[in-house]
Amino acid sequence: MKFEKTTISILIEAIEHLEKGFQNLPDVNFELDKKAIRNVLLQVAERMKDNFPYFHPFYAGQMLKPPHPIARLAYTLALWINPNNHALDGGRASSQMEKEAVAEIAKIFDWETHLGHLCSGGTMANLEALWISGCLNPGKKIIASQQAHYTHQRICEVLGLPFQAVVCDNNARMDLDALVTILKKENVGTVVATIGTTGTGSVDPLPEILELQKTFGFRLHADAAYGGYFTLINNLDAKTRFALDNLKRVDSIVVDPHKHGLQPYGAGCVLFKDPSVGKFYKHDSPYTYFSSKELHLGEISLECSRAGASAVALWATQRFLPLQRGGEFAKNLEKSRQAALLLYDKLYKHPRYLTVFPPELDIVIWAPNAKRASQISQLTLQVFHNAALKNLHLATFTFPTQILSHIWQDVIMDQDQITLLRSCLMKPEHFDWMDQICILIDQCSVLSQ
Repeated sequence: MKFEKTTISILIEAIEHLEKGFQNLPDVNFELDKKAIRNVLLQVAERMKDNFPYFHPFYAGQMLKPPHPIARLAYTLALWINPNNHALDGGRASSQMEKEAVAEIAKIFDWETHLGHLCSGGTMANLEALWISGCLNPGKKIIASQQAHYTHQRICEVLGLPFQAVVCDNNARMDLDALVTILKKENVGTVVATIGTTGTGSVDPLPEILELQKTFGFRLHADAAYGGYFTLINNLDAKTRFALDNLKRVDSIVVDPHKHGLQPYGAGCVLFKDPSVGKFYKHDSPYTYFSSKELHLGEISLECSRAGASAVALWATQRFLPLQRGGEFAKNLEKSRQAALLLYDKLYKHPRYLTVFPPELDIVIWAPNAKRASQISQLTLQVFHNAALKNLHLATFTFPTQILSHIWQDVIMDQDQITLLRSCLMKPEHFDWMDQICILIDQCSVLSQ
């Protein structure tokens, strides 16, 4: 395996082009001990060998997707300036690039008018969305499904807001009957709909939740950190397609460019449909907001210093791969979903494995076949370790047996939780490598019995 290095020459050319913009400045003598730098950098390279191959198609475990070369190059190029997108004085060009890049993300949800910015990741983006919800509905409860990301409950603890989880249906989506029961009994200010749960990739029934919003008047936040970009693809099932088509009707959205947006960590994005919520961010910072009367991104963000390089990388990626249905970006995402459907189909037909439900996005949940939940959990760990020995890296996932009892009716559920295998097929190359991946899975199944 060799890394992609051919584009480094383009980076050198771009650095030389960038420095021409500062030719009017006197030279600075950079006295660097290149031998010492080389020694330390090679030590870094040696230490970094102690990693799983996140960049390779044989890594099909956690939500780790390599940045596109254009993002890697643009991010690195920006470090020669090292802009700070908190204030225009710290990052004039990169602040404008952030506004343009965020506007392009908003457009995939048909939002021409919005308020939004980049964050350090999905957690911070969701925190800002729920903070605004708390400002608009002080003291009211925030609810999300039991399969929603654990960060929502933690965020509510930080914000001092009450939180309640809603049980899920047999497809790990928010159960509508349970939601209605809570809405009738509790003082709910915000419902969080998850568009692509971290565990299973399930998409909450957004159209139905929007109908309930008409009756109960709650604020609706979409945590689309994982699934937001899938609105661009053409091979979703009808129910999921309908849910994503309705994202334009929610009050706020979170999307993570460092997941399916081909960006380095960390890059999250929070969007608000109503720009007037910016009033809650209002604060004064005379030592940073003095260079321009234009809006500084720090005036609509809870974070202060933020890497302008993240905005530069995102802008460059979206310029190279526009966020368009039918475009190269969307087609690559469609291949990830095709890979998930292909793996699900092969596992469904495999006598030694059990599947849970068809993937809505590109995450497949499965397990070795056994008579008892406890045996399945044990065999899952064996397959996980056996696969790693063959350089196929999967993930494990703890799932409530209450949901599985309706799906695996022949399995004796002798424990409340069961350990399953989970594959995030985030790379388009996963589709091209699926035959080899399935051969390794088949070999691991022999070893696990």
